[in-house]
This record gives sequence, structure tokens and C-alpha cells, in this order.
Amino acid sequence: MTTAVAAPFRFFALQVAGTRRLGPSLVRVTFTGPELSDFRSDGRDQSLSLFLPHPGQSEPVVPLEMGDSWWQGWRELPDDVRAVMRSYTLRALRADALGRTAEIDVDFVLHGVGAEAGPSAAAGPASRWAARAAVGDRVLLLGPAIADNRAIRFRPPEDTATVLMWADETALPAAAAVLETLPAGTRARVWVEVPHAGDVQELPTAADAEVTWCVREGAAAPEAPPSLDAVRRAVLPSPERAYVWIAGESGQVKQVRRHFVQERGVDRRRVTFVGYWRRGLTEEQLREQA
Repeated sequence: MTTAVAAPFRFFALQVAGTRRLGPSLVRVTFTGPELSDFRSDGRDQSLSLFLPHPGQSEPVVPLEMGDSWWQGWRELPDDVRAVMRSYTLRALRADALGRTAEIDVDFVLHGVGAEAGPSAAAGPASRWAARAAVGDRVLLLGPAIADNRAIRFRPPEDTATVLMWADETALPAAAAVLETLPAGTRARVWVEVPHAGDVQELPTAADAEVTWCVREGAAAPEAPPSLDAVRRAVLPSPERAYVWIAGESGQVKQVRRHFVQERGVDRRRVTFVGYWRRGLTEEQLREQA
């Protein structure tokens, strides 16, 4: 049974329908389930919360029977029982013949998981889960029941002439989904950082988009984003009608935002920036600081 949670969001009980390795650092997991018929999203950088089981559990443990008090009940569960919660972005959704959502895709970054070997001790719980995900595995998703919802951050002003985007590997699924929504004739400049050359992928779009990839050759994300030099060298149009979207590691996001606002003169009200993760901290530690 599902529970309404702070509409327009609700829980969806889902199962893995399939997985596909996209490169050394990324795996796509496709989810399905009857409850998805009530899932609604306009896409773009739609944020989702996934609840994953611990090894040995058949399903994630979230006290849905507590109704709107589920969050407090979940926090009070023992660490080795409480479902692992992680934030992700919707990569794609597919509808059935009646127009109801039938499947969704979520791309996972495999921190600490090699292309051939299994998860290492450095891998986080979500990476370990995704690397071993199999058809039928059960998860809970807290997602939108209304298509235009506050968990979509990409919202360019109506007068936008140029879209400027920066993303690391954790924000690559969101950037790819955004590009797919841009209409023909839209000018876009995009910079993406990834750990390996094999992570570079085609990013379909009808927009007039130029994508610059920065490959770290397996190195961990440094404090200063290597692609920032490429951004600084780029010849860009007038900032008055630009819209900037930046997502990834919090410290790097701040540096890229500072460049566009202070060095390029983009109005800070036309800049969307989102820290998907923070160096040295788990998502649990970030929530404790919030």
C-alpha cells in the first residue's frame, strides 16, 4: 500500500526490470511496477529519492504504516535495518498504450566499482546495490504524482537565448535529460566532467548544442574542476539573456557559479546551481547538517 507524502509526492513500490552498463562509471537501472501508472513528471532534472534494501533484505524497510510520520519513524530504525536513502535524478520514463508511466530509468554512478571487478570497500551502499541489481529486486521510490513539481530545478526564463550547463558524472543523467527537452533552435553550451573516456556518451538533442567533455583519466574529482579552464576560455554570447544550470559536487558547483556571476556577469537570478554531493561526506552526514 502506498502513502501520500506532502503532495505532489508519494511512494511507489517498484521492481528492477533490467540493467545496462553505460561505461566504466555508470549503470542504468530500469524500474517498473503497477504503481508507476500514477507517476507524473515533466522530466528535465527531476529529483527522486530511492530507498534501497541492505544485503540480505528482500525489500527496503520504511515505516509507511506511520503515514505522514514515516520520516521520523525511518530515522529511528537501527542503521542496519533502516532502508538506504539516496537522491537521484530521473533519466527517462516510458508510457504504456494508455499514456500511463510504465517504466523509468535511473543512472547510478558506481563509486568504487571497477568495470570488471565487483564493488570494493570504498563503494557506497547505493553503488554496491546498483552493481549487483537483478531483475525483480525491490525498491521504494519517493517521486512526483504531479508533472510540474518543485523537485524540477531547470527553469529557464522565457527570454532565454542561450543555455549554459556544467555537470560532473553525478549530474550527467540530469544534464542529458535536460538536453533532450530543449527545443530545436535553442543555443546551448555544455561542459561535462567524467572519470573515464568510456563514460563519454551521445547526448541526443534537437537544440543547437556544443558539448565539451573533460576526462579525468580515472582520478577522483579534485577541489577545482579541471573543466573550469575550458569554461573560462570559451567565447560566449552576451550574458543578459543567458540561463546557467550547474550541478555536481558542491564545492566545484560554487566555483563554476562564481565564474559565471562574477567573471561573466550573468545575473545570479538566472543561475540555477545544485550540489548533488559534497566531498568527504555521505548523504546521511549531509542530512544531519541540514
